[in-house]
Amino acid sequence: MSLSRVSVTAVRNLHPVTLLPSPRINILHGDNGSGKTSVLEAIHLLALARSFRSTRLQPVIQYEQPACTVFGQVLVENDRVCNLGVSRQRDGDFVIRIDGENARSAAQLAEVLPLQLINPDSFRLLEGAPKVRRQFLDWGVFHVEPRFLPVWQRLQKALKQRNSWLRHGTIDAVSQAAWDRELLSASAQIDEFRQSYIQQLKPVFDQILGELVDLPGLSLSYFRGWDKDRELSEVLAGSLLRDRQLGHTHSGPQRADLRLRQGSHNAAETLSRGQQKLVVCALRIAQGHLLSQVRRSQCVYLVDDLPSELDEQHRRALCRLLEELKCQVFITCVNHEFLSNDWHEDTEVSLFHVEHGHITQTSKHQE
Repeated sequence: MSLSRVSVTAVRNLHPVTLLPSPRINILHGDNGSGKTSVLEAIHLLALARSFRSTRLQPVIQYEQPACTVFGQVLVENDRVCNLGVSRQRDGDFVIRIDGENARSAAQLAEVLPLQLINPDSFRLLEGAPKVRRQFLDWGVFHVEPRFLPVWQRLQKALKQRNSWLRHGTIDAVSQAAWDRELLSASAQIDEFRQSYIQQLKPVFDQILGELVDLPGLSLSYFRGWDKDRELSEVLAGSLLRDRQLGHTHSGPQRADLRLRQGSHNAAETLSRGQQKLVVCALRIAQGHLLSQVRRSQCVYLVDDLPSELDEQHRRALCRLLEELKCQVFITCVNHEFLSNDWHEDTEVSLFHVEHGHITQTSKHQE
């Protein structure tokens, strides 16, 4: 799948614009602060109804405008076109439209337009809290396992009920037992989905990482959120006093994590910034490959400031891997000439110049 049209209104400093991107490689070039990253942010809004640059809406919506809006046309299977629209209001309200109908949640957008982001904050996948890696893991499971979302929603509801009981102790014994059974059932299914996904992801990740960089001893493993040798029911019963003191459930799939280690050390502590970027890129490209294998579908990649912290050899290797995905890619850079020789001759590359919020398509051709 790919975006054939994107219309943006009142997103940061961007002037109203409609882009007709290439289904393959799209390079947005221009000076720092010109609005290149804002274009990626607009596409992110279209796919997830939120920004990747700010948790607050105020800086995303253009000054003195009541809302920002992004429309897009997505080419899906059998050359069918799906129309998407997202409008975010200053008061926090939002409207999501899919083929003219109001959507119930951003999950419906994500299903139509799978999106991967590689940007300077991607280091958080290695350095950040477990929540960041759980989100990465669950993105993949959501897109390859249709049963994941309803079970995940059941898990969140059961956890909310148990945590409320732990804090206030107002639920009766029969209801408590029922919610515990629901929690255990949903936890077992979520863990099963995640383990299956990791087993599929690891060999793809290892292969792609090997094409980017030689990092002997680097390993990817999965921690499910509780002792692998004990049942969750036993763990919860044994930690009940502690959970009541904390006011929340300490063990379970909500504590799961992905662990990247080099030998016996945390990879984030031993790898250089450039190596970390390559590992994160390998993880995200591996997810794209797996999505293509399982669903016969592609995701869209947003790559902010691709040349940053990568030498020519590794930059070209990364471009080759993105090219092999045969998916749509949006890349930002200051000088597009750094990337001009990184693609095969038959790869369609479109160039867009961004200056003071204005976007001009400068070429659409075979590199």
